[in-house]
Amino acid sequence: MRSIWNGSISFGLVSIPIKMYSGSEDRKIDLDMLDSHDHERIRYKRINEKSGKEVEWKDIVKGYKRDDGYVILEDEDFEQANMKKNKTIDIEEFIEEDDVSDVLFKKPYFLEPQKEGGKSYNLLRNALKKTGKLGVATFVMRQKEHLSLIGVYKDALVLHVIRFDDEIRNPTDLKLPTTKVSKKEVDMALSLIEQYTTKFDPTKYKDVYNDQLLKIIKNKASGKKTEATEEIDTTPTPAKDLMSRLKDSLEKRKKSKAS
Repeated sequence: MRSIWNGSISFGLVSIPIKMYSGSEDRKIDLDMLDSHDHERIRYKRINEKSGKEVEWKDIVKGYKRDDGYVILEDEDFEQANMKKNKTIDIEEFIEEDDVSDVLFKKPYFLEPQKEGGKSYNLLRNALKKTGKLGVATFVMRQKEHLSLIGVYKDALVLHVIRFDDEIRNPTDLKLPTTKVSKKEVDMALSLIEQYTTKFDPTKYKDVYNDQLLKIIKNKASGKKTEATEEIDTTPTPAKDLMSRLKDSLEKRKKSKAS
């Protein structure tokens, strides 16, 4: 793996030099955009709006638009915006894991200690494991400030970039139903949830869509026809049938667990 950010974690007066690595990878199949007429690849170009000419990467700068034009920003301008946060992941407080809404989580990164940071790294890791808490920190990466949580995953410190509160849209704009649900129906749903409750094992879940898409690609390349998959019934359950569907689901689950 190649590190994407080098700096340090600080909590109190303790400083831990670290390297950051992406903790996840995109398994999406790489598809090119083609012209439907001759299947030639579509290319994107960086075009100057005024001259219509293509601009090389080395000649591109970043600017902030104002009424009277643009203010051009250099690399040192971004670094000076908050020099400490460009180099330090500063833990400002510790919280309980349950205090964080799942909707805030964005992306995980693994943290590795640099030279002479091993003992302080293990100190923070062991303390977080023992308390079950998460460190709340902010830092700057790729010219953007990030809010993050630091915890432990398989003996490694892991940093989760999370969304700021103002990045989450207000769900009150949604048209949510006000239909009443009876206590009997809720109790039946609770029983069904209990029957399906297990210890989470992420290794049980695989990305089968990519495998199926690759199979279709291989079949098309060899001139074979892929058989149509079974049709899926997505008919909404009528309100009057809700209780009977819950009962049937509960019986089906009990039978599958008994077999």
